[in-house]
Amino acid sequence: MTAPGLPMPVPDPGLPAAVRIHEVGARDGLQNEPSAVPTEVKAEFIHRLAAAGLTTVEATSFVHPKWVPQLADAEELFPKLADLGGVALPVLVPNERGLDRALQLGARRIAVFGSATETFASRNLNRTVAESLAMFEPVVARAKQEKVHVRGYLSMCFGDPWEGPVPVPQVVRVAKALLDLGCDELSLGDTIGVATPGHVRELLGSLNEAGVGTDRIGVHFHDTYGQALSNTLAALQHGVTTVDASAGGLGGCPYAKSATGNLATEDLVWMLHGLGIETGVDLAALTATSVWMAEQLGRPSPSRTVRALSHKE
Repeated sequence: MTAPGLPMPVPDPGLPAAVRIHEVGARDGLQNEPSAVPTEVKAEFIHRLAAAGLTTVEATSFVHPKWVPQLADAEELFPKLADLGGVALPVLVPNERGLDRALQLGARRIAVFGSATETFASRNLNRTVAESLAMFEPVVARAKQEKVHVRGYLSMCFGDPWEGPVPVPQVVRVAKALLDLGCDELSLGDTIGVATPGHVRELLGSLNEAGVGTDRIGVHFHDTYGQALSNTLAALQHGVTTVDASAGGLGGCPYAKSATGNLATEDLVWMLHGLGIETGVDLAALTATSVWMAEQLGRPSPSRTVRALSHKE
């Protein structure tokens, strides 16, 4: 147990006053689980996350069940979230068929998932980078016609397990191409967790120089080398106000085996609250949710904050 009043807020005037957490635990966090998680458990998880104050909770993915079996229940799950009217519920769609399925269920926020490197594009989408962008073009165009918000994920922004270091200009080129398609925001993914703060600052600065505003950028860090929080702080210092995180630190990537868990939402909230940054999140309720989800999965949460706050003296 931690004493009341901790962490003590010590604001930094150089940082944003508030941060929007883009919660990915229910989609990115669960997609790689080897055993099927019941639909009712997923729905309960999302409701608990919303009750803890998270206003953006990525719900599921409308991909072919063959590719991500864990999310094969998208049609069954999404209607169970209809009562969450005040919560944004983005869904991942890989192509026009996925968009059709999402729109039929009333989804108002979608995401497409691209790659900054050719090898990962081939392994994840079975296409080149150029071919994947061509596949996304009609998806984004139709979504915008329907007045649906579109997020563009860009994977392997900081390193690739097959190609090694990814040149910053290469990432900028693909990032701009995604935004030029019509994406409203861009999430920069450190898919295998190899980024360091200087690299984060370099990429963000280069994107700004290329005409991409910081207000359109979110960051998505994995904690493979324990750098996710330091990288997030570097992004905040640059003015980024959207941070992806996964409750309890759940997640990985089925197409990149070296991609371990996402930045834990609780660890992020602890840091943000200590910096006096508003999140709208009730950390105690969020921690309880991750403890509950860990029980459903049959293993403890990897989040240090979850472990510290749920420890019984």
